Amino acid sequence: MEVNDSGSVVLTAYHSYTPARAEQSFAPEAPPSRPLLLRKSLPRCQRINRMISNESLHPPVYSRSNSQASVDSTSMEDFWCEVENIKESSEDRQDDQTLLEVKSPDEGELEAEWLHDVGLSTLISGSEEEDGEALLSTLTRTQAAAVQKRYNTYTQTMRKKNKHQARDVRDIFGVSDNSPAFEAIPASPVMTNGIQLPIHKPATSYLECEFEKVNQSVTEELSFEVSFSESITEIPKHREWHSNQSFKKEESALPNFIIRKSRFGLTEVGDLSLGDMKKIRYLSLIELTAFYDALGIELKRNRAERVRGRENGLFGVPLTILLESDQKKFPGIKVPLIFQKLLLKLEETGLETEGILRVPGSASRVKSLRQEIEAKFEEDMFDWEQVRNNDAAGLLKMFIRELPSPLFTVEYLPAFITLVEKIPEVKLQLQALHLLIMLLPDASRDAAKVLLQFLKKVVSNEGKNKMTLWNVSMIVAPNLFIYKGKRANQEEMLAAATTARIVRLLIKYQDILWMVPNFLISQVRKMNEAAMNNTKRQLMFDKGVRRLLRRKTMERERPERTESDIPEGVIRVHAPLHSKVSMAIQLNNQTKVKDILARFCCENSHESSANMKMQVQSLHEIGGNIGQHCLDPDAYMLDVYHANPQAEWVIKPKIS
Repeated sequence: MEVNDSGSVVLTAYHSYTPARAEQSFAPEAPPSRPLLLRKSLPRCQRINRMISNESLHPPVYSRSNSQASVDSTSMEDFWCEVENIKESSEDRQDDQTLLEVKSPDEGELEAEWLHDVGLSTLISGSEEEDGEALLSTLTRTQAAAVQKRYNTYTQTMRKKNKHQARDVRDIFGVSDNSPAFEAIPASPVMTNGIQLPIHKPATSYLECEFEKVNQSVTEELSFEVSFSESITEIPKHREWHSNQSFKKEESALPNFIIRKSRFGLTEVGDLSLGDMKKIRYLSLIELTAFYDALGIELKRNRAERVRGRENGLFGVPLTILLESDQKKFPGIKVPLIFQKLLLKLEETGLETEGILRVPGSASRVKSLRQEIEAKFEEDMFDWEQVRNNDAAGLLKMFIRELPSPLFTVEYLPAFITLVEKIPEVKLQLQALHLLIMLLPDASRDAAKVLLQFLKKVVSNEGKNKMTLWNVSMIVAPNLFIYKGKRANQEEMLAAATTARIVRLLIKYQDILWMVPNFLISQVRKMNEAAMNNTKRQLMFDKGVRRLLRRKTMERERPERTESDIPEGVIRVHAPLHSKVSMAIQLNNQTKVKDILARFCCENSHESSANMKMQVQSLHEIGGNIGQHCLDPDAYMLDVYHANPQAEWVIKPKIS
């Protein structure tokens, strides 16, 4: 069925779908009262089939093939069957979650929350917070303009309320009346990891994100070296989705993207320390705001609705509480065990099941299995062999949609919707989606990652399970993007194609989305350096510290040659878990991280080969202007060394 993606229509109920005017809107019209009893007497999916067949009464104004119409109608049927399943399952149980009402904020409060969320609450409080000053010093021109815009809105609102005197934005950024607005990082130079890149031929290594069956001729290149907002040289013309646009999107319409690795390699989310990832979130929200500003799009956010979930059990429990419980048994675990078990069950036995995720299991069996899991899972007494594949899929979807906080967060749901509705180019959509993923809390992002990895495996087995990328997206979308809250009755469902397109992008480009852009790492390095310089300046004013420094200087009058006297370009690599615990290595322009790892492996070849295979060793950059950074094996070590000469270099297992 082909319908018009208006980009702004909201579905207001689960059960009132009437596609008689599907060419004009995704929103269902109010159902006629006459056939109400007949509708309730029919099986659920049969009712939906009948509603979809009404499309023939109003033929579209454009031509299409019968086969395409059949495929589109099937997609809509899948979607609405899933919505009906969700509605019925929610009616069959007692809702354990309590919504805590929150007063709607005014514009000034929204901007104050934004400044707090980006780590700039110091601008409101007036305190001289080191992190805030360091963050401001790293901003690009577009990022600084985004901060200024939000701060100006905040100060204007506060003045209207006769609140405390707000600081002038020129005082914050050190701008005089006669100086240009901002003298932050310029837009034109390409900066990476805190240093100017040398001019050389591009590296030949890539990260490709694609499905094998997708048309290989459509390929674009992405750059992680320059701020996304700075790379927008002109605002694309916004275009609404045409009324004759096919609802069913062929997978081949999505381009493949190649990320050409820089000399610093690529960095996954888990490769950085928690402290540095906190700074990445600050910068990502500022960059996302600047990105939307550059496109001329308003970045809307929902105010977080505080929903009190269950404090014990498995379903309807916040991810953080589940993790706290599981980490007592398995320290370092990042994904709740129950979520892992459900995914593992489906991966082992369900990937080739026809209609997996689409064909619902027995509602009564799923309800019974849920109760049994709640009772027996903690003691590891639950028998997973008894669970049928379709029932396991039902339990998985139930677990996802009953989370008190959605995986992709209520706050940024409007931003997810907007990137599909208002941004016409897939490349720009992907950049916005990338920044949104960087904003997710650790628990949500880790759970979303394993879910998307599973969904990619489902699509990879399309030949046997008959689940295409679009089918999977249509089924998963209502489970991810229906959320509870005080507005649930008015906004229970967003336009079907919009949410499905979001899921399709998430599955297709997941290998890219969990890579931290290099320009954000560069800003984190600058931020850490600025914070260290501020600390040093403060220490110099401490008389006690100055006396201590003088005493230390006198003690060094007869220095002895130590490891600190290592020549330029030579690093000391430590390997506490190897028999050869350290080694001095001379770097040259072609030395890669994997070369250093290979050298240590060769020097310690007498160690147990079984032990070496059990633990994948990685080189970690620790200290200096970074907290901890697990390096890409393809990174050029001399470039990383120049970016952070004060770091320590340690070989140890990578934490997965």
